[in-house]
Amino acid sequence: MSSQKGTSKINILAVTACTTGVAHTYMAAEILEKLARKYDFNIKIETQGVLGIKNKLLESDIAQTDLVIVAADIVIDEPARFSGCRVINVKISSLLMDSSSLLVNIKKILHYSKGKTLDI
Repeated sequence: MSSQKGTSKINILAVTACTTGVAHTYMAAEILEKLARKYDFNIKIETQGVLGIKNKLLESDIAQTDLVIVAADIVIDEPARFSGCRVINVKISSLLMDSSSLLVNIKKILHYSKGKTLDI
């Protein structure tokens, strides 16, 4: 996607999931949304919580993404759909305590070819 100024924005997909699927799943999604607004990137977030999967990422979303952030304390549903994508795996507790390392790694992973995974 492009911004209205004609410059290309980073397209990010994210999945959030915690062990109980209650508060931290949705808190992580909120932090990612705030980061997207602050740093002007496009984001679509799938939550895998107690209410099931919400805002499920589509194949068309995955095909157009620059990177995927998996903020989870458990194994997410269907992780194989992101094979071939740049993926950053981050524990929810790390994201909640300090999102700055995520930003550093977003910049870092964009220099790698698709298929690269970073665990932070």
